[in-house]
Amino acid sequence: MYQPYPGGDQPPAQSAQFEAPVRPPIPQSVTRAVQVMYLGAVASLIGIIIELLTRHSLRTFIANHATRNGSRLTAAQVADTYHAELVVLVVVGLIGIGLWIWMARMNKAGKNWARITSTVFFAIETISALTAVSGVGQLAGAGAGRFYGLLVWLIGLGAIILLWQRQSSAYFQGRPRY
Repeated sequence: MYQPYPGGDQPPAQSAQFEAPVRPPIPQSVTRAVQVMYLGAVASLIGIIIELLTRHSLRTFIANHATRNGSRLTAAQVADTYHAELVVLVVVGLIGIGLWIWMARMNKAGKNWARITSTVFFAIETISALTAVSGVGQLAGAGAGRFYGLLVWLIGLGAIILLWQRQSSAYFQGRPRY
């Protein structure tokens, strides 16, 4: 008769070194930061929809303000610029939504690199917002994007403040680094 385990039919008990570490509870500040990040994704989606619904203002802005080599654009150049701007708006917007969701999930999982990466994304968004407010760039501030850019920036600020609170820091430092 074959016995797979010596002395009985039960496998030997696992040693304490192989037990999974106990996950600390997610602090309220991280939970709120994750919720704020999901709100950022929703606000970004609404911003894309509003930009698409008010796209005629983008075409008007391009026609009235865009120049090439010191002269106004032709109708064909306006159309090409308009279509290129719409594609960039949608693609960049969808990437932004994906980043919001990805960072929310990774921060909820306690990945410290995600907290740092979220901060870097916020710094990049801050530079972008300052550029839009200062009017640098040919199409800066066209349409309703200015308002939603500010709203998304404020949402990002709230998430970053929550992620760097003391209880959040303790949560991120207490997690295994893998």
